[in-house]
Amino acid sequence: MNRRQWLRSALSAAVSVAVSAPRRARSATSARVVIVGGGFAGSSCALQLRRLDPALELLLIDPTERYTTCPMSNEVIVGTRPLASLELTREGLRRAGIRIVSDRVTRIDPGTRGLQLAGGGHLTYDRLVVAPGIRFLWNRIEGLSPQAAEELPHAWMAGEQTARLAAQLRSMPDGGVVAISVPAGPMRCPPAPYERASLMAHYLKTHKPRSKLLIFDANNYFPKQPQFTDAWTRLYPGLIEWIPMTQDGTVERVDAHRRILYTAGAAHRVSVANVIPPQAPSGLAPSVGLAADHGWCPVDALTFESTHVPGIHVIGDACIADAMPKSASAAVSQAAHCAAAIAALLSGRDPADSAFDSVCYAHVSPSLALAFPGHFAIRDGRIAAPEPPATNPTAMAHATAPTLDVSVAERDSAAAEQWYAGIRHEAFAL
Repeated sequence: MNRRQWLRSALSAAVSVAVSAPRRARSATSARVVIVGGGFAGSSCALQLRRLDPALELLLIDPTERYTTCPMSNEVIVGTRPLASLELTREGLRRAGIRIVSDRVTRIDPGTRGLQLAGGGHLTYDRLVVAPGIRFLWNRIEGLSPQAAEELPHAWMAGEQTARLAAQLRSMPDGGVVAISVPAGPMRCPPAPYERASLMAHYLKTHKPRSKLLIFDANNYFPKQPQFTDAWTRLYPGLIEWIPMTQDGTVERVDAHRRILYTAGAAHRVSVANVIPPQAPSGLAPSVGLAADHGWCPVDALTFESTHVPGIHVIGDACIADAMPKSASAAVSQAAHCAAAIAALLSGRDPADSAFDSVCYAHVSPSLALAFPGHFAIRDGRIAAPEPPATNPTAMAHATAPTLDVSVAERDSAAAEQWYAGIRHEAFAL
């Protein structure tokens, strides 16, 4: 799916939801919709709402004036893209007539539909969209804390941590060992650790050929594992070692100062340790009761309204979107769907069903990438992937291919650049 196809799919999905139900009379007073969180989910939701209903009063609350994208940040780590190229402003949102509130929400009162801001302000809303992203569960791995992350950078929120990991990789001596620790459980962008390993391996092969890369994995499988593994065998023979949970791959404790990772059976001293912490929704979500016992936020698939707190919609990484991954393109697709549902509800219409489309990419080298397309629909109240393509053997064979198709991977690498430009525009109007 190229940039134009992806944008057309996302927009048509939103518009089809907005117009498929009969319109009823709307209140003469325009409603206020407040969006908390200015990442891909929150920003694209604000823009979609503006397109669907120009009369709405739209406020987006985020404490940062600039947003640094996680997509393409692995390229920054290995020096093929500057960090500044990932930084986006909110000027496109302002031009669209969205009011930006540079503050942080400290409290939500669903009873009064009110928000308390860190700067002392107070806002009310008719509908609230919460797109808070993730937080890290520090000390689930013993010794892993925000302070420890200065020595063992996670680089899982792009910015200073990305630069820190890149600097460590550059300064590492030839012959050193790089380790990536992948947590268990739901996480932002599941293929990203293996893309990172691939690009780091390319850097090491080019600049520090006597080095080695270890992937300590608290899981026993990862997305498109056969294609990744084939790429590693062909491109970086003997350089990458993947250690799954069943082979003592779960990191249980760290010594940040000495850069030692402890599994149940061994201690591993390394030159660079990229320790990705376990994750959960940002603290705002559980504080207002949006999160379930497992830590994530269940939502109604038709509207993305919280099943725990009426009047609040949750999109992006924080929500449970069933079969959909936690990724930027999934967040934008959810935002379009949620915006259309809100526009319908505020106009007295019933939200309509629609499909979800997403696509993202993971590089196995600077010029080769794997595509992760997704098409989802609501079935029995849940967001589900299509049934296995039993009637389409070609599609099934491509989805389960055990090897890397180099010609396809070259095209997907070029498509990744188009996709990145498209999703930046879709979410930030830049």
